[in-house]
Amino acid sequence: MKKIISSALLALSFLISIPAHADEPLKFGVKTGLNVSDFSFSSDVFDKTNQVGWFFGPTVKFTLPVVGLGMDASVIYDMRSAKLKHVSVDQSVKQQEIAIPINARYSIGLGSMANIFFFGGPQIAFNVGARNFEWTNGSNYALKKSNFSVNLGFGVTAFKHLQVSANYNIACGNTADITWKTAVDATSSAFKKKGSNNSSWQVGVAYFF
Repeated sequence: MKKIISSALLALSFLISIPAHADEPLKFGVKTGLNVSDFSFSSDVFDKTNQVGWFFGPTVKFTLPVVGLGMDASVIYDMRSAKLKHVSVDQSVKQQEIAIPINARYSIGLGSMANIFFFGGPQIAFNVGARNFEWTNGSNYALKKSNFSVNLGFGVTAFKHLQVSANYNIACGNTADITWKTAVDATSSAFKKKGSNNSSWQVGVAYFF
């Protein structure tokens, strides 16, 4: 937990230390939104439904001394869940993380009161929820301690304070490993160890003070 807090504070302090462009001072705000997750398994044993989640946390943005270019960063609590089914067993898997996305952004003005922007950048997330998930059929779902992903998206800023955005969060590498402790049936025994990843469509709303 100390490493997570230190990383979050370091990211925000780095952004605060960078001078803001005169036309748009450094702005702080809050951000919230919904996840529509895509749990992807390298095994056909599982069916998945109800892939939902949400996120919330502080955010900051500033412009660079080049017209249209800027950056933003956030420290958000990110929760994702999915209902998985194996044979006749239904279980819900929940992933809780502290995520730190840092994006480069390019804005196109639509007058003095609005603009559209495109953004992309890396995201590191630290697991703050359960480390393992036990299945009643004798298997173990082990969540990673940290995950790396990339965001690509677009949005609209209105009245200099309200921002609406949509992006795809692309998981880079496995989010978890599924390890079979015992052979449940002929199908599951063929999968000794399989990986999974968790990409997500995200729709967010931010308000800057």
